[in-house]
Amino acid sequence: MHLVYKNIKVFGTVFNLNRLAAGYNTIMRKMCCILILAAISLLLAGCSSGSSGTSGAPALYIQNKGSDTIVNLALGWAERYQELHPDVSISVTGGGSGTGIAALINDTVDIANASRAIKDEEIKAAQANGVEPVEFVVSQDAIGVIVHRDNPINRLTLQEISWIYTGKITNWQELGGDDRPIVKLSRETNSGTHVYFLEEVIRLGDSANKEIFSADTLLLPSSEGIIAEVRENPNAIGYDGLGYITDDVKIIAVAVDDGSAYVLPTIETVNDGTYPIARYLYMYTIGQPTGAVKDYMEWIMQAEAQKIVKDLGFVPIVTE
Repeated sequence: MHLVYKNIKVFGTVFNLNRLAAGYNTIMRKMCCILILAAISLLLAGCSSGSSGTSGAPALYIQNKGSDTIVNLALGWAERYQELHPDVSISVTGGGSGTGIAALINDTVDIANASRAIKDEEIKAAQANGVEPVEFVVSQDAIGVIVHRDNPINRLTLQEISWIYTGKITNWQELGGDDRPIVKLSRETNSGTHVYFLEEVIRLGDSANKEIFSADTLLLPSSEGIIAEVRENPNAIGYDGLGYITDDVKIIAVAVDDGSAYVLPTIETVNDGTYPIARYLYMYTIGQPTGAVKDYMEWIMQAEAQKIVKDLGFVPIVTE
């Protein structure tokens, strides 16, 4: 049985209620269809994670977070890998090694980048959260000690660098330079480069040594920030990963002690072990990787990906 509605008049305009009701029903049917289609799309998107897609859109998603030292390298890898595998989407963000490892502990990333090894307490925190970190050494890096190009100082021992950063040497004149106060620059404490420099340079690799950066050390949030400040400030000293150092600053030759050779950081001196401030760079996964993450990690260890390492100024662990 059909209901029959009469016309009504509102403010001088006549409306047919039958037509209004029909229009309302049509709109509601369309809205229901849209909602159903949206729900189906979301369901399919969820089901596609970790499986190969059949359309042109990426069906596999890898989230990669952590070290600012590695971020440009990780971006270079991700860009090339996505060209080779259009079905894979890789998100790369920085924030520091500590940020990446914290995300790994909380199970919110697939791969954490770190310019230092994961700490015992971080491994325990991860395991307490049901996460088993698996370590991959993906590259090597040298940390260069840098000064303004006009600074006459060309070489320093590890001990002298330590004395500078702990405030025992405060003027360049004490090292044979100009009568200028030393302005010390460092990465922030969440940086793996900061942690490595503290442990291996300031503390000279001695776990019993509790020296720290002097309170007047300026902490900068990025590698690029340190380069920019050293470039402009003739009093400054800083340190940075070799892949970030530009020609407009001076790299200091470093010796282990007074009786050792002074060595500049290069791919060759890292590989032959003569440059004393060199380290591994790491990626960590949650357990042994599988699926798309496994394929990506295997590709990173191959010659094509390691060529990108060299092109960006880092030190490959796999030669061509």
